[in-house]
Amino acid sequence: MGLKGFVEGGIASVVAGCSTHPLDLIKVRMQLQGETTQPALALHSTSTHAPPHPPAPKAGPIAVGIKLVQQEGVVALYSGVSATVLRQLLYSTTRMGLYDMFKNKWSDPNAGGSMSLSRKIAAGLIAGGIGAAVGNPADVAMVRMQADGRLPPAQRRNYNSVLDAITRMVKNEGVTSLWRGSSLTVNRAMLVTASQLASYDEFKEMILKKGLMRDGLGTHVTASFAAGFVASVTSNPVDVIKTRVMNMKVEPGAEPPYSGALDCAMKTVRAEGPMALYKGFIPTITRQGPFTVVLFVTLEQVRKLLKNF
Repeated sequence: MGLKGFVEGGIASVVAGCSTHPLDLIKVRMQLQGETTQPALALHSTSTHAPPHPPAPKAGPIAVGIKLVQQEGVVALYSGVSATVLRQLLYSTTRMGLYDMFKNKWSDPNAGGSMSLSRKIAAGLIAGGIGAAVGNPADVAMVRMQADGRLPPAQRRNYNSVLDAITRMVKNEGVTSLWRGSSLTVNRAMLVTASQLASYDEFKEMILKKGLMRDGLGTHVTASFAAGFVASVTSNPVDVIKTRVMNMKVEPGAEPPYSGALDCAMKTVRAEGPMALYKGFIPTITRQGPFTVVLFVTLEQVRKLLKNF
């Protein structure tokens, strides 16, 4: 397959990413609910004599979406879409292409050309990690552009495009800012790719072997939605921490809100409880389900179109 796998995966990923971008934006906004600009203050609030303020009620995905449209307009649903396209071209094209390469090399001819589940997971872990490292700059830009509208006007970054975001980040914060939260991005991508791609292949093979459905649209939709659910449950905690680390605003000469992923996780759990790691799960599964369905249905169709090339 070689380059063909990268082309097929890239086309399917861009279509899926653009189709579900508004859901991803709502997910990011929900994951940032309850976050303070100075998390450390929340940890020490009990040491003061003043009674702690009750936490503000958390809005659901529909309420977040309605508020977003009312305050920022319908076009805000596609804030950061240029970064999504770049992210899919870098991250998803790489992971889909590499997974396809591993699949071709590691498939067992004696088992009908399929891979064992352990090999599928290993292929997903490796492909996801490499893809995330390649696509991290676009990922940071995407999170910031999606989250910008929730900030007070004076604090907004107001990036014009993904290229503007990356250029200004390098200029104001240094090249290393492009890989802020990269360890989280890599860990999340490894989990997502291993669970998403491996489980899709596993569910699809199971459906076909048991004769539940033929190899067609019904099988592709069923297997991909199941894969999306598995990927959502596996990756949501890492996704919450990744979003917060990437979105944190570091003022010159000031201590950053989080020193790293572990610090962010601990402060989040202490201030908001362990279930804070599953903030945005409903929009995550609402987005991950359709994204995975569009991804694999498009991928299967693209494969048919490019079969003779």
